[in-house]
Amino acid sequence: MRLRALLETDALGLRLLSGEDELDRSVRGVMTTDLRDPSRYLAGGELVLTGLAWRRDAADSEPFVRILAGAGVAGLAAGEAELGDIPDDLVEACARHRLPLFAVHENVAFATITEHVVRQVSGERAGDLAAVVDRHRRLMTSGPAGGGPEVVLDLLGSDLDLHAWVLSPTGRQIAGAGAPLPGPVGAVLAGRHLAATRTGRRGPHRATVDGTTYSLFPIRNTGRSAAPASRDVRESFLSDWLLAVEADASDWPAARLDLLQGVTQLIAVERDRRDAARTVRRRLAQEVLELVQTGAAPTEIAARLRVAAPVLLPGLGTAPHWQIVVARVDWDVERAPGSTGGAGTSGIAGSPVAQALLEEILVDPAVTGPDSADRIAVAHMGDEAVALVPLPAAAAPVPDLTDAAAGAEDDPALRADALLAAVSEPLSAGLADDGRLTLGVSAAVHSPEGLRGALEEARHARRVAAARPGRVCAAGHHELASHVLLLPFVPDDVRRAFTARLLDPLRDYDRRHRAELIPTLGAFLDCDGSWTRCAARLHLHVNTLRYRVGRIEQLTGRDLSRLEDKLDFFLALRMS
Repeated sequence: MRLRALLETDALGLRLLSGEDELDRSVRGVMTTDLRDPSRYLAGGELVLTGLAWRRDAADSEPFVRILAGAGVAGLAAGEAELGDIPDDLVEACARHRLPLFAVHENVAFATITEHVVRQVSGERAGDLAAVVDRHRRLMTSGPAGGGPEVVLDLLGSDLDLHAWVLSPTGRQIAGAGAPLPGPVGAVLAGRHLAATRTGRRGPHRATVDGTTYSLFPIRNTGRSAAPASRDVRESFLSDWLLAVEADASDWPAARLDLLQGVTQLIAVERDRRDAARTVRRRLAQEVLELVQTGAAPTEIAARLRVAAPVLLPGLGTAPHWQIVVARVDWDVERAPGSTGGAGTSGIAGSPVAQALLEEILVDPAVTGPDSADRIAVAHMGDEAVALVPLPAAAAPVPDLTDAAAGAEDDPALRADALLAAVSEPLSAGLADDGRLTLGVSAAVHSPEGLRGALEEARHARRVAAARPGRVCAAGHHELASHVLLLPFVPDDVRRAFTARLLDPLRDYDRRHRAELIPTLGAFLDCDGSWTRCAARLHLHVNTLRYRVGRIEQLTGRDLSRLEDKLDFFLALRMS
């Protein structure tokens, strides 16, 4: 019930002293107290009744009201039987904290107000439960098949006054009713949801962002691609949608929770329907990429591309350019968080999850709606997911790094760093400490002859990304023209021996003397051997820097004035 309804009930004899703008607050219960600090007994939403016995002087009103406001009570009703008129200091404190304040006439007993509130709140809860069946019926008859997830979310808003959004595993909004959810908030909620799901906890999960509480309900994939219940949770949860509701569901009755679970099932059906619609695009990508991988004639590949182009870019008059993106999800086979049992985790299927993730990652994060990925074709080949991405005909292969930097804003070609900018935070939370996502991006090509090279280029770039630290890593084609292309292919034992020979003496010295030779070496190389720039960067005197470099040379037997020795140190630091 609302505070306004109490004020409009003549039998209660309440008189409003402050907080007229807050009368639409919901009352969830009632509490009578004369304690100076009743916070331990407050859960939020109460109408607090007090006889003011806690007040000794004017200074007591501010802390008492601050405690009530902090606990989230709906309003305060003060009796006039003890002091007569309500003190001005209490009225002013309530006004400052925007807490509605009522005066209770001395002829009205607190028991009368308590009984009225309890009766009204209990009656509303009973009515809410009685309406659940009807709401289920309306949801089933007006569900996603009749107009998308927005229909269900509109019903949640109109029937239960709940604001809700359907989010992808990266936090992108797929559907919502009313105001859109800010992108950064969606990313945080998705990350919290993935992290909670990894622990095996059942939803809904509670999350608070910027002072607002949300309840996160998983939307399980129920179609043919869904993992069996007995398999590891890691096979599916990274590709599941979620329902974010702006409310705290921790104290909801079972019937309302059941209703929300029914909503997630309806949306899951819609998800399955849309996944089925991607089958044609996935099949086209599979056919083209298999031809490319097996070295088919360019004319045969071109014929397949002519079939694919109208499906992926309807209405496009000319053949597009293409890029290839490769993704892979790897799991530590020694761990199985959230697993429900069954066989060991060494057989975790990574490519279907990578396929669904890649389809999501390739969507512009600023675009909302479930159909924004309709022009993306992703196949899975072995342990990798491979995307065939059409680009507008104006996109041409970038000739060199200078041109790439100059035209980055206008170039429609995909860039590895931009792909992960909006998704790395939530996906890192889901991958936790035992999973990795790596991506490689090719240059744009404009002919079938270039696709074979683009596929190999994207795969090489992904292996470069895999050699980097971090849970979510990507590399682009432009990085393949530098030394980083070689590093991933150096055997681990060679890496360890090479870095140990050069860096272990420095590490031992730093450990024994609390020196900073390793950071000094890195800064010296980053400054191209410039003594003045390096000293300024490290906030050292040049003589101190010269002493440290001399110590590095003495411990390693190398000469940092020689290009060969600088290069060896540079590679050792990159591989360590």
